[in-house]
Amino acid sequence: MVDSRGNNVLSERAQHFLKVLIERYIRDGQPVGSRTLAKDAGLDLSPATIRNVMADLEDLGFVASPHTSAGRVPTASGYRLFVDTLLSLKPLDDTLLREVQAQLDKQGQPAGLVESASRLLSSLTHLAGVVMVPKQDHARIKHIEFVPLSDVRVLTVIVTGAGEVYNRIIETSRVFNRGELERLSNYITEHYGGSDLQGIRNKVLSEMQETRRHLDELMMQALEIASAAFVEERSDDSERGDFVVAGQTNLMDFDELAQMDSLRSLFDAFTEKQEILHLLDRSLEADGVQIFIGEESGYATLKDCSVITAPYQVDSEVVGVLGVIGPTRLAYDRVIPIVDITAKILGSALSPR
Repeated sequence: MVDSRGNNVLSERAQHFLKVLIERYIRDGQPVGSRTLAKDAGLDLSPATIRNVMADLEDLGFVASPHTSAGRVPTASGYRLFVDTLLSLKPLDDTLLREVQAQLDKQGQPAGLVESASRLLSSLTHLAGVVMVPKQDHARIKHIEFVPLSDVRVLTVIVTGAGEVYNRIIETSRVFNRGELERLSNYITEHYGGSDLQGIRNKVLSEMQETRRHLDELMMQALEIASAAFVEERSDDSERGDFVVAGQTNLMDFDELAQMDSLRSLFDAFTEKQEILHLLDRSLEADGVQIFIGEESGYATLKDCSVITAPYQVDSEVVGVLGVIGPTRLAYDRVIPIVDITAKILGSALSPR
């Protein structure tokens, strides 16, 4: 391992001991003593040598000694080194892979697929599974329809390529009859179908400027009504987005999280959502799996937790993030591949067929 100054801070032997210690602690949840470590490491070294290596690891902040035991436990820094340089991932076996595919690789409403993904993550990892609801801005538009209501009020019906239907009532600059609205619907669907909401907004604003110079009445009316239909919403809920969570009660099975104050704070975070959503948002632009260990999340509520996330894509665009939340003492080698493949299969299931 190399520190920020570029100096080697751990010998190969020390890294081996750290790896063995963390694997044992993840498995048993008990501080690891020198005698146990010597047996697991498979090296013929004196107890004094092992104690010296452990003292060095402790001085560097990779392990700590609980007051109640002579053994040692990993710190967040130790887990980070372990995950970044010492971990060997376990590929998913065929049975598990088929289970993920059977649950998600099928047509269905996006909301149902998101809920299925969160339950699946929870059941496979025995942790809390979280899945961000796909961001509407990235939804591909398949069909748009305008329905007259009364006076200048018009119902906008938007159907996405994934099969979701969004309704919105807008007010137009004048009264449109049903025939006019049908022509405008056909025009907008023809010209903007297949684009996402953000792309449509950008096109509308650009083309409105160009059309004003050419005075094409039908196109101008279509752009004006499209501008009202696709205006970016700024409510707190739309900015924050949402996520679905399953398996929160699994966290009660871990002693390190089972104290009432810790559980209450975690369950409050799941209910209020803001902190977890911000963490998921940070993973939207990430390339592949992201792992936040302990205080790396930036939130005191998650200081004893690890969060493993992966973005999922629809039509090669990232539209959301999923992941698991559990104690820092979790089976990273097994959980990381589950999160990764679930994200890939969910994205495939949400993509238009």
